[in-house]
Amino acid sequence: MVDYHAASQSYQYGPSSAGNGAGGGGSMGDYMAQEDDWDRDLLLDPAWEKQQRKTFTAWCNSHLRKAGTQIENIDEDFRDGLKLMLLLEVISGERLPKPERGKMRVHKINNVNKALDFIASKGVKLVSIGAEEIVDGNAKMTLGMIWTIILRFAIQDISVEETSAKEGLLLWCQRKTAPYKNVNVQNFHISWKDGLAFNALIHRHRPELIEYDKLRKDDPVTNLNNAFEVAEKYLDIPKMLDAEDIVNTARPDEKAIMTYVSSFYHAFSGAQKAETAANRICKVLAVNQENEHLMEDYEKLASDLLEWIRRTIPWLEDRVPQKTIQEMQQKLEDFRDYRRVHKPPKVQEKCQLEINFNTLQTKLRLSNRPAFMPSEGKMVSDINNGWQHLEQAEKGYEEWLLNEIRRLERLDHLAEKFRQKASIHEAWTDGKEAMLKHRDYETATLSDIKALIRKHEAFESDLAAHQDRVEQIAAIAQELNELDYYDSHNVNTRCQKICDQWDALGSLTHSRREALEKTEKQLEAIDQLHLEYAKRAAPFNNWMESAMEDLQDMFIVHTIEEIEGLISAHDQFKSTLPDADREREAILAIHKEAQRIAESNHIKLSGSNPYTTVTPQIINSKWEKVQQLVPKRDHALLEEQSKQQSNEHLRRQFASQANVVGPWIQTKME
Repeated sequence: MVDYHAASQSYQYGPSSAGNGAGGGGSMGDYMAQEDDWDRDLLLDPAWEKQQRKTFTAWCNSHLRKAGTQIENIDEDFRDGLKLMLLLEVISGERLPKPERGKMRVHKINNVNKALDFIASKGVKLVSIGAEEIVDGNAKMTLGMIWTIILRFAIQDISVEETSAKEGLLLWCQRKTAPYKNVNVQNFHISWKDGLAFNALIHRHRPELIEYDKLRKDDPVTNLNNAFEVAEKYLDIPKMLDAEDIVNTARPDEKAIMTYVSSFYHAFSGAQKAETAANRICKVLAVNQENEHLMEDYEKLASDLLEWIRRTIPWLEDRVPQKTIQEMQQKLEDFRDYRRVHKPPKVQEKCQLEINFNTLQTKLRLSNRPAFMPSEGKMVSDINNGWQHLEQAEKGYEEWLLNEIRRLERLDHLAEKFRQKASIHEAWTDGKEAMLKHRDYETATLSDIKALIRKHEAFESDLAAHQDRVEQIAAIAQELNELDYYDSHNVNTRCQKICDQWDALGSLTHSRREALEKTEKQLEAIDQLHLEYAKRAAPFNNWMESAMEDLQDMFIVHTIEEIEGLISAHDQFKSTLPDADREREAILAIHKEAQRIAESNHIKLSGSNPYTTVTPQIINSKWEKVQQLVPKRDHALLEEQSKQQSNEHLRRQFASQANVVGPWIQTKME
């Protein structure tokens, strides 16, 4: 593909001035001015139009084939603007705006306008050529537009000595064909009609292709066909005209001939400067090699840097917390090592990469080469994006590390605080359960139980004072859990044990208080029973002792009245025995009630009744003694009664006899 570059001049082309152009001087403008009149009149001449169609179509296809397509009908195939835009891209080496793919007229007009705008951007003023005419298939406008393109991209850049464009091309042809007989190139129509000029151009540059001496001026068709076939076969110049069309036309179409000849110029122009071009090529190759080396270096550096970024970011995004502060400090040290050792070379590589890229782009721009386009994903912007992501991950990782270290420091402090408080609490609770479970109240006296109650009240105060410590331990454990402490399981186990033990102590404390208070009430009841027992047992004991004394008391009587008085008193005493027995049973019942209360509540009474020495055994023993003495007393009294009755009988008998004897004695004495 021939690379045609835009010139700085501005030219005006159009159907009314098709063929206008300018060169290094004013000759091109003069030429175009002279052409205006016949151009407007003759453009649609059937013969010329046929020649232009063939030539322009072949010229367009010579470029479109590079893009893998072609046109068949120059009027129709450019109507949608798509192949027109493609043609401009191929011959200019530039990208046009994205075409519209719609089938509607407005889409076609927009595409053609994009092509016309591109032509205008190259300094070409299009006069009277509108997108609508091209879309409508206007042959005159279409051919005029193609001629405008040919002038701009195929002829305008031709320069020979101080002439350019048409004059430059004409001068080049004259110089190249001057040594050949029968060739006199003065224009781009009649001078080419016999075909010798075409053959002379080929022979001048490629003598092995043409046997010029065998050509005859009177056989133009053979000459033309020979030149066209050789050019197509060996020079890659497509056949743009038919020999018959040229021969059978009084004046061949100048635009068609210029277009054809310009293809020869571009095919041979490099041969004239072979030595210069060779040197230039060497320089270009050296520059290209250097550029390729820079490109390879860029690609490798970019690949390595991006790969390092891709490997490093996951490491920086790995935010798995460690269990201990030592492990996190090691991570922090690794991160600092990364910043001190690993990252600085990569920063230098990134800077070098940007320097290489900018240097390469400058070299390419200065050598009119297309800008370097790195592989997909390896643009400077891609590297900057990756680097930005890396630094964001790096910043987040550093913040996470510092926060984690602060969290672990806080955790260590809390864990140590938890251990201290837990140890103090556990030391305090040591033996407390055994103390609270101790059933010492079962053998305690009332005074002992009151002392135990006072001691328990003091313990309850101590227990209440430790409530705050237990709450602190639980709160610290909760905070350790919230901060995700690595040893939370053991902390929770220990805390739960402390809480369970605390609940157990509370329950045991309550149970012991209930037991102490219950025992106190029971001992008070027993004490009250003991007191009541003592109060009743003492007089009853005295009564029994008096009764025993009375029952064992010796009696001396002289009369029956006296004995009967004793018997009456004894009978009266015996009548009180049932009441006394009931009293005894009541007293014993008091004792039994005290025993029952003690036994039913597992109270082990120590010693005897503190209020009396009279035990139930003593009462029962004395009562039994009384029971034994009563019949003995009965027997003694009955014997005495019998004795007194006998004595009374004797006394009465004596008295009776005395009463008889007495008067007798007295009588006798008188």
